[in-house]
Amino acid sequence: MRSIIRTGGLSVLALVVAVPLIAATPAAAQQSPVPFDAQRGVFTFATGLERALPAVVQVTTLGQSEGPSSGENEPRPISSGSGAIIDAREGIVVTNNHVVEGGRKFTVDMTDGRIFDAVLIGTDKATDLAVLKIEATGLSQIDVVNSDSLRTGDLAFAVGYPLGLDQTLTMGVISGLGRSGMGDRIEDYIQTDAAVNSGNSGGPLLDSRGRLIGINTSILSGGGGGNDGIAFAVPSRILMYVVAQLRENGEVRRGTTGAIFGSLNAERSRDLGLGIVRGAVIEDVAPGSSAEAAGLQRGDIVTRIQGRPVSNAGTVAATIGIAERGTRLEVVYLREGREGRTTLAVEPPSEPGTIIGMGVIMARGASVRLVSEGFQVFAVEGGSAAAAEGLLAGDLILLIDGAPIARLDDLASVLGAEGRRVMSITRGGEPVEIVLP
Repeated sequence: MRSIIRTGGLSVLALVVAVPLIAATPAAAQQSPVPFDAQRGVFTFATGLERALPAVVQVTTLGQSEGPSSGENEPRPISSGSGAIIDAREGIVVTNNHVVEGGRKFTVDMTDGRIFDAVLIGTDKATDLAVLKIEATGLSQIDVVNSDSLRTGDLAFAVGYPLGLDQTLTMGVISGLGRSGMGDRIEDYIQTDAAVNSGNSGGPLLDSRGRLIGINTSILSGGGGGNDGIAFAVPSRILMYVVAQLRENGEVRRGTTGAIFGSLNAERSRDLGLGIVRGAVIEDVAPGSSAEAAGLQRGDIVTRIQGRPVSNAGTVAATIGIAERGTRLEVVYLREGREGRTTLAVEPPSEPGTIIGMGVIMARGASVRLVSEGFQVFAVEGGSAAAAEGLLAGDLILLIDGAPIARLDDLASVLGAEGRRVMSITRGGEPVEIVLP
């Protein structure tokens, strides 16, 4: 489980179902919103959940053996996580990219004791999803429900294989929807307080009827790396699009709009003289792009897209990132304090290249602008070469291939040219070296 470390957080785990205290009888249970097992005289969600549990599997990733050996070079386990079977007939298992990353071989353990070798169909770093395939009979699958139907306060159940334990079920509620800002990925997470720990990665998040609403991918932790009651799952709305693309193409082919987006925060809001701190700033628009055709301009603040409120650039990236090419997206934006509306078309991606604006450039997935301290990275596209090598928003570029860069167009030329580039940057005052392939 990817752990996002933050300190000073309050850990709360909601395990109580708020229902009136009534007699545990069949007659009284008919008035209760919680399912009642009359034979045992208990309230329970087991009936719906038990149908899903056989389709929750353990995924083991094996990599290259290291150190001395007796001549054998068999791969050995390097990581493990959880997964969910969503197509029993074809043996399709969904898990996290970070569970299978770096693996040479993969195995899937079933609840009935069977173990199968798995083939990696494809991965998508931008959403941290991966698809495996196993050849097996007698499989179960989890029904998938559209995550757009979720509401904050809904019950949620996380299933997986945490901390070396056998299959484990935990319960909580949906704590929030549309969460983003945890990294440079395509983000539109479901937040839950169901207990999620290392080993739960790739396991399903279920509703109270045992239907898949998301795939658990990361947690916020107060420092120990364990569960603090804040976990995030990729919603099924994004999941099913990515899985379909990986099954069809082996990769996700995303469209583009020609706009470079940055996140609005308190500092940017003050600089722009705004009274809001949520939204996506259009840093620049490529000439001839669909964003230009839609009338969008540098400095516009996108506040809603496809009817969804925009928290930051991650919200916009998530919507564009799962839109079929040719889709027209409804956009609401602010310009000089006035609200505007337009329709933004998602176009097929152009050949890899560099977008050069008046004060910003975008190259190899990194968006860079000139500030008083030098050239600052303000956004990194999820799944790009820059993201894969660890470049982060806020990094200041000092040197490329050991040479200083004087102008923005010089930076565009260097990054736009083919070949490996070594970037010397500062991050929080500390020197860091990034190698872009």
